[in-house]
Amino acid sequence: MQAQKGISVSAAMPATTMPAAFIGHGSPTNALEINKYTAAWRAFGQAAPRPRAILVVSAHWYINATAVTAMARPRTIHDFYGFPKELFEVQYPAPGLPSLAEEIAEIVKPTWVGADLDSWGIDHGTWSVLTHAFPDASIPVVQLSINAYKPLDYHLDLGARLAELRNRGVIIIGSGNIVHNLAAINWRLGDAGFDWAARFDDAAQHLLTSEPTEALRLLEHRDYDHAVPTPDHFIPMLYVAGSAGAANSALDVLVGGHSYGSLSMTSYSIGLTTTVTADGETKPPSRDTDAPADQSNI
Repeated sequence: MQAQKGISVSAAMPATTMPAAFIGHGSPTNALEINKYTAAWRAFGQAAPRPRAILVVSAHWYINATAVTAMARPRTIHDFYGFPKELFEVQYPAPGLPSLAEEIAEIVKPTWVGADLDSWGIDHGTWSVLTHAFPDASIPVVQLSINAYKPLDYHLDLGARLAELRNRGVIIIGSGNIVHNLAAINWRLGDAGFDWAARFDDAAQHLLTSEPTEALRLLEHRDYDHAVPTPDHFIPMLYVAGSAGAANSALDVLVGGHSYGSLSMTSYSIGLTTTVTADGETKPPSRDTDAPADQSNI
């Protein structure tokens, strides 16, 4: 992939362009479970080249500024309540990479990005996914906050600017849910989706697998207000759509599905020619994996 105009890539940087992914992360309990979604996350990690770092945009760091974690040892944050004790005992002791925070600030200029030295760390939108995708926690992890004060096109554009990091050995992951309406959850529906949730998820899939730079057309969809009552879980997808647009490419479906009527667990990737199933077989990225159906995804 060509370097973004105005940014030089050092000859010491990796020659391999790293993949990116949007992960529908669902409930924190997925960190403890084996299901078709966590199997797909594991497949993504197994199929990806080993990166020098992972940059994650998590729905759960939704604040009033754009910032990146810049500490050498980010803490594992248990940012939830009412879950089993064993979930609070999960630790993901990946190192940070302060130099990447400086690199990000330089790449996205004139957009300002602050350095967070002590307020955040690795939240469950990140570690519930990475504990499956990269279980040894040896790869440095940096999180980018979602600036709640910025319009949606800001996030799509910032995703395109950050795409250069994929040429520098960094995997980019957005972690959220394209359909995320907790108020509408019906626990009896299990792996089913309401008609409106399925319609919106299908519309998102059509755009992301053909014209990811047009992702904001989803705001015009008749089911947008039901599917996206708050933007926090929707925005991480825009960063990966922006990355795909910068590469003049489209996204592939990594795994698809719904939970409890009003949640989409659909995940996407870019930059992988193959993935690995739960049985260890290599095949193109697909909508499903050979693992048990999910039972608890929020």
